[in-house]
Amino acid sequence: MRLVVAAALTVVLLGATAAYCVVAILGYQARQQTPPDAQAAAFATQVAADRIVFRATSPDAAYGFVASVSAADPSGARSVSDVACERIYSGARSSMCLRIDRGVLTTFSANLLDEAGAVAKSWPLPGIPSRARVSPDGERVAFTSFVTGEAYATVGFSTATQIATVGGDEFGNLEEFGLTIDGEANTAADRNFWGVTFTNDPDIFYATAATNSRTWLVRGSLAARTLTTVHESVECPSVSPDGTRIAYKKNVSTTATAYWSIAVLDLATNEETVMPDPRNIDDQIEWLDDSTLLYGVPRDDQPGDSDVWSIPADGSGASALFIEHASSPSVVRP
Repeated sequence: MRLVVAAALTVVLLGATAAYCVVAILGYQARQQTPPDAQAAAFATQVAADRIVFRATSPDAAYGFVASVSAADPSGARSVSDVACERIYSGARSSMCLRIDRGVLTTFSANLLDEAGAVAKSWPLPGIPSRARVSPDGERVAFTSFVTGEAYATVGFSTATQIATVGGDEFGNLEEFGLTIDGEANTAADRNFWGVTFTNDPDIFYATAATNSRTWLVRGSLAARTLTTVHESVECPSVSPDGTRIAYKKNVSTTATAYWSIAVLDLATNEETVMPDPRNIDDQIEWLDDSTLLYGVPRDDQPGDSDVWSIPADGSGASALFIEHASSPSVVRP
């Protein structure tokens, strides 16, 4: 009898998981087929100031589409657009939407969206979308995709990261930039770059550089096309609104399998503070303001679903649930 009951419970659980996936996929496909004009009209409300834009992950027809909530009331009513993205990041006047277009031949793309959500420019990606960023002024954009492998924990993965401007300037792949590690030029064949974050200075940005199984925070110059190391063991950096600190994920594992904690680096003192959240956090951190961090965490009990959590940036408090059924948060400021 116990075996019969166990088997029945297994069938129920598998059925629930399948139902979740079917609902999510059908909703995703239906919205992808929405006419572009309708998509743009629905997206127009997403990029207003003082809002948090994110990718909805709820097990319903909203799954996979850009949504937003008021920054003053993140648990309040959300508006959902008809723009589908695997990862979204919105700035003052533009957004970057990374997409997987599933068809007979699956393709990947990075799409620059205007304020109405219409595609202003699109770039093909060589693999699965990963990270996206827009500068505070909405003028510069960056995007990363995998070339091989499907996760940063995968041995031998490769990435491609590009930077461009809304006005049409192309800075190309970061692999074409000069890299200096601890004062010495590095031209290793296994170099990888990802996780760009922009500063208020139109020339300066930060990113992750990796080679020989080590990672660094690098400071980049668009004009000089250079990358210079700042701090080791940094991945997916995010600069604070006041420009004084960098939040990132830090590999704290003592084995070959990566395990990431959130850390914050003070750029003036080089002091690093590790946050007290004990979970494995594989996300590019977002700053709600100068004192609070936001990041996505997958749900263990619901495949494909996740939530956005918050934590004090000084490490003084525990994490707290911020937005349910959400990932890829970006704070759109005035």
